Amino acid sequence: MTFGLETLYADLLRDEGSRDRPYRDTVGKLTIGIGHNLDDVPISPRAIRVLWEDDIEAHWRGLQRALPWVLTLDPLRQRVLLNMAFNLGVPGLLAFKTTLEHVRAGRFDRAADAMLHSLWAKQVGARAQRLAAQMRTGLA
Repeated sequence: MTFGLETLYADLLRDEGSRDRPYRDTVGKLTIGIGHNLDDVPISPRAIRVLWEDDIEAHWRGLQRALPWVLTLDPLRQRVLLNMAFNLGVPGLLAFKTTLEHVRAGRFDRAADAMLHSLWAKQVGARAQRLAAQMRTGLA
């Protein structure tokens, strides 16, 4: 691109502004970022991946802050807790006190049982069954 991408970025940032939350523009179009029209132009797979990576990084940092012992778990059980945190938010996951006590103590069968005896399990169905099985067995 010969028109100067960085200069165009600066121009559009000045002219459009940048918003980190969706808003309605002057003609009522749902917009985000630097004038990205969500009503007419969906976000790209690349943008979806970047958003997801940012979310995962934030949830992982939040888990480590709230539950430092998560680093002592095997990678699969870390992934189970991260999956739950992604779905529930870290504060929502922290409400699973019994489950987390069992995980921390290495009582993975009991942790899986506690996961399955929750409102969350009823709400997410197969996801809860799969994650509980992974917690129980340590197998993907």
